[in-house]
Amino acid sequence: MVKMNLSDVNVPELIADMWEPLNEEQREFLANHFTLQNYKKNEVIHCEGETPKYLMCLLNGKVKIYKDGVGGRSQIIRMIKPVEYFGYRAYFAKEDYVTAAAAFEPSLICLIPMSAITTLVTQNNDLAMFFIKQLSIDLGIADERTVNLTQKHIRGRLAESLLFLKESYGLEEDGSTLSIYLSREDLANLSNMTTSNAIRTLSQFATERLITIDGRKIKIIDEEKLKKISKIG
Repeated sequence: MVKMNLSDVNVPELIADMWEPLNEEQREFLANHFTLQNYKKNEVIHCEGETPKYLMCLLNGKVKIYKDGVGGRSQIIRMIKPVEYFGYRAYFAKEDYVTAAAAFEPSLICLIPMSAITTLVTQNNDLAMFFIKQLSIDLGIADERTVNLTQKHIRGRLAESLLFLKESYGLEEDGSTLSIYLSREDLANLSNMTTSNAIRTLSQFATERLITIDGRKIKIIDEEKLKKISKIG
């Protein structure tokens, strides 16, 4: 883990939604408390069972929130994209982390001590409402994802994951290739299926000309059909 010079990045501009509700004194307080950390590809950011200490904001890169399940199989719970906040729910709940987080690729993260966040929240109602909104959005996403992962069939789950990755990270310059390269295992963990099922279903999608595959690169050919498959489950 490498510490970066704060002067290299305009943090207030990147975390504007959290910065703007603060008055000048509170902004100075926040500026004196945050640090930047650069994480390498696959580096663990926090582990399950650790005591939360920081609010984390992904400024650049990609991060997965995951949980190891039965038999050592991992389940990807959420995918974090710039600029999203994570790592703070457990602190507010007064519990240890129930999930882990790791960098999918080299990632820059802003770390703010939760003690500083608590101080600001007690002083600023708008900031408190900001976090209530963020937690509410995350809860809604988690509820919907629970239903999708448990009730949809394999094809529906994989189609949904591909569409989710498109919405989260966008496409490359060609307008069709996903801007994230996942291993088959990660794609399976995101879709709540075995790696073999993910490989087989991807091949079926490719045969049906819904996607094309080049190593870890996935190009979406027929988004509308993927949406139909995802919807009917």
